[in-house]
Amino acid sequence: MAKAYLQITLKINASEREAATKVYTTYKEPFLSGITGAVSKELLVRDEDVQVMHGFNSDADAKAYLESDLFNNDVVVGLKDLLQAEPEIRIYSTF
Repeated sequence: MAKAYLQITLKINASEREAATKVYTTYKEPFLSGITGAVSKELLVRDEDVQVMHGFNSDADAKAYLESDLFNNDVVVGLKDLLQAEPEIRIYSTF
């Protein structure tokens, strides 16, 4: 069970959501199998935005992912042309 969650909220036009879903799908397995402490990844879609909820074993694992090559060189690059605003990034701890 996750002990920390990384929530990334993305402002993406409805017409671009299929492309954003492709980025999510492409990098879900490498995230789960290659990122230390990763335990889950879910895509949440609302009319207002798209959220990606990542589960981790610890806050430190979530913070380390934000510094990883997978996040910065693959995910961010794949999404940058789709974003209407800067992503909102939050880390939550569970007790």
